[in-house]
Amino acid sequence: MNGISVPMAIIDFIPVVLFFITAVVLQRDLYNKMSKGAFALLAAGSIMVFFGGTYKALWKLLYALNVCDFTTLNNALFPMQGPGFLLVFLSLLGNRNGKKVYAVAPAVYASNLIFIIMQVVGLGGTQAMLAIRSVKMKKTNALICFVLSFIFMLGMGYLGSKFDDSSRMHWIAQVTNIVSQGTLLAGTMILHNAGLGK
Repeated sequence: MNGISVPMAIIDFIPVVLFFITAVVLQRDLYNKMSKGAFALLAAGSIMVFFGGTYKALWKLLYALNVCDFTTLNNALFPMQGPGFLLVFLSLLGNRNGKKVYAVAPAVYASNLIFIIMQVVGLGGTQAMLAIRSVKMKKTNALICFVLSFIFMLGMGYLGSKFDDSSRMHWIAQVTNIVSQGTLLAGTMILHNAGLGK
């Protein structure tokens, strides 16, 4: 893979940091509003997503620096982020309906398809739950942020299907991911500032 440079690898940490901030804000705002089980799912899912992204970014950095090609870090992305996003969604869904939500550890598969499906359902569901909260709080700008985040997330999926491993494609994917996570954070901060935790 000759498309990965050191600046690109460093920039790959930006969406990870954006998601981390989003997760911390949501956890702080929703801690007293969720059952212990739902909050545990939110925390566990957030940690899985964060570490999946961190491992991928770290792999890129090690690869770009010619230290090593530690593919296990790269391969951990979907098995961690797919179930992680799904747990975040289930925590918000469980909180919304006031029901207990249980999760089962997913089996390991050779294909990433199941994890990609989990990631799309989880992240899309999370953004849908936050969009519903935006409507209830009458925060149209937050709703727009969550819709844009979902659109750019779908764009990441499209780019993944067309990925040609060129430097140009890596940069397009990086920017798309940053915009997706940035708009997710922006929407979360709008809700936070509007009193989500109150």
